[in-house]
Amino acid sequence: MNGRRTGRVLLAGGLLLTLLVAGCGVRPSHVITGRSAVSGPSVGTGLYLLGQGELVLVLRPAKVDASPANALTLLAAGPEENERGQGLTSEVPVGLGPVTVTAGADRSSGLTVRTTSAARSLSANAADQIICTVAEAAARVGLVEDFAPVTIVGPDGARPPRPCPIK
Repeated sequence: MNGRRTGRVLLAGGLLLTLLVAGCGVRPSHVITGRSAVSGPSVGTGLYLLGQGELVLVLRPAKVDASPANALTLLAAGPEENERGQGLTSEVPVGLGPVTVTAGADRSSGLTVRTTSAARSLSANAADQIICTVAEAAARVGLVEDFAPVTIVGPDGARPPRPCPIK
């Protein structure tokens, strides 16, 4: 009986210690409320910049129409000051333009971006920035379906058609 009592005391002590350690330093708080979530379509021009080498969608307020060519013009201008402050960069060359963007025969056949600068020498990141930005803009205006492949053509030739890698 003495052994049982010792076992019970040790068990009770272990449970008490567990409860004390589990609650250590955590204080109860009141419910934290916030504003309701934003609903409806987003307004602006979607650009794909680079954050730590990864594609990041940035929504810029709409100052011009959201055509794919205008989106690429904004992308070629590079990140704005507040975007640079967040560590966002771009590998798209400033001399990308002028560009024209044309869609295929139907909404699923893809897009072609024609530029006056070299297409084949673009870095992989720059090509992906262009592909994702133009695909996003074209889908927003109903020119193509999401995931439409994009071909970039320059005076040095064409890059193979490719969909945005993060869709």
